Amino acid sequence: MKHDTEVNGSWTPQEKALHEARIKAKAKRRLRRTSSRDSTRESLSENTGDPGTEPTSPKGKINTNDRKSRMGKGRGGAGGKGVWGAAGMVYEMEEPDAKDPNYDESYQGDTVYATVTPELEEQDLEKTVTPIVQEYFEHGDTREVQMLLKELNLGQHRFEFSSLAVSLSLEGKASHRELTSRLLSDLVGKGLTEEDTARAFDRILKDLPDLILDTPDAPQMLGQFVARAIADHALPLDFLDRYKGMVDCVHARAALDRAAVLLSMKREIVRLDNVWGVGGGQRPVKHLIKEMNLLLKEFLVSGDVSEAERCLRDLEVPHFHHELVYEAVIMVLESKGDTAIRMMVKLLQAFWKMGLITLDQMNRGFQRVFGELPEISLDVPHAHAILESFVELCYQESVITKHLRDTCPSRGRKRFVSEGDGGQLKN
Repeated sequence: MKHDTEVNGSWTPQEKALHEARIKAKAKRRLRRTSSRDSTRESLSENTGDPGTEPTSPKGKINTNDRKSRMGKGRGGAGGKGVWGAAGMVYEMEEPDAKDPNYDESYQGDTVYATVTPELEEQDLEKTVTPIVQEYFEHGDTREVQMLLKELNLGQHRFEFSSLAVSLSLEGKASHRELTSRLLSDLVGKGLTEEDTARAFDRILKDLPDLILDTPDAPQMLGQFVARAIADHALPLDFLDRYKGMVDCVHARAALDRAAVLLSMKREIVRLDNVWGVGGGQRPVKHLIKEMNLLLKEFLVSGDVSEAERCLRDLEVPHFHHELVYEAVIMVLESKGDTAIRMMVKLLQAFWKMGLITLDQMNRGFQRVFGELPEISLDVPHAHAILESFVELCYQESVITKHLRDTCPSRGRKRFVSEGDGGQLKN
């Protein structure tokens, strides 16, 4: 202080003012440092409960590498990532995030796996669908077709299944067209809609000029398909009305006119079950027996094997050909003279050689006669002798096997011979 006084005594006014300014600035810096240390000490006192700890002591020193929250909230606090939150806070259920590193699908409940089938390309449609339709023509089970279609993702090409099925049936038999009509009816509401069927027939009507090159009767048959589909509710009832005055193609117009005529013949819209005729195994058994009897009687009159073959093939019942053999043998037993025997052997031999009647069907036909021979003999007393002669002749002409000939009940039957043989029983 003495030094300062002495110096102050010799300072000029300017030096004195500068010195006072320096003292004030120094005092302000000291005040700011003191204030900063006090606030740090108070903060540490709140966290540690030790008010006497100095900021520079190990306990009071702030560790910059400490992973605890700098916000004054630890794991028991009210916020921050990875903390529990404040006591009493209720959280809403959150959907698990599959992108979360801690996500584990095994803890997310039942997992449902779905097989995604890509949509079938248009270029692959025909080669995929054609075998399904052709197999259906063999087994006739519409439910199997429905199951197979469910496994395919036809997408926007669904209607093309119906158009392809109809086109294939136009090239086939009447029984195939009957099966196709049933398939169209059964698929509506089970994979296809009426509008899908309408689009299919729209496509076929446009393709008629090409279809008649292979199937000249395609317009008439397509008209029958349309009429049957409308009656079966596989097509909308106003399908024909959509084309009024809008058809330029002669063939398409002929098909639609045919459909209109068939529908106008019915007082009400009912199933046109006979539009294709009753084909194949769908015919009643009595009707088939009548047709086969008529076939055999016409052959006895005309002797035309080719016509008899055509009539038998048109019946489309290869599994029922044993009935033809049975009726032929019965007709021989009930006939008079040898003409019927020779002609029936000729017919059966022709059918056997061309493979129209199989070995199994031939054997079943004869065995049915063998089993009914006692009853037949009541009406035809000489049935045993006639049957034995007929069976022997069929064996000689290679129509039946030796085993079948040997099982004939008339063969080896004891009978009386003429007096020239001594009137003895002979085997």
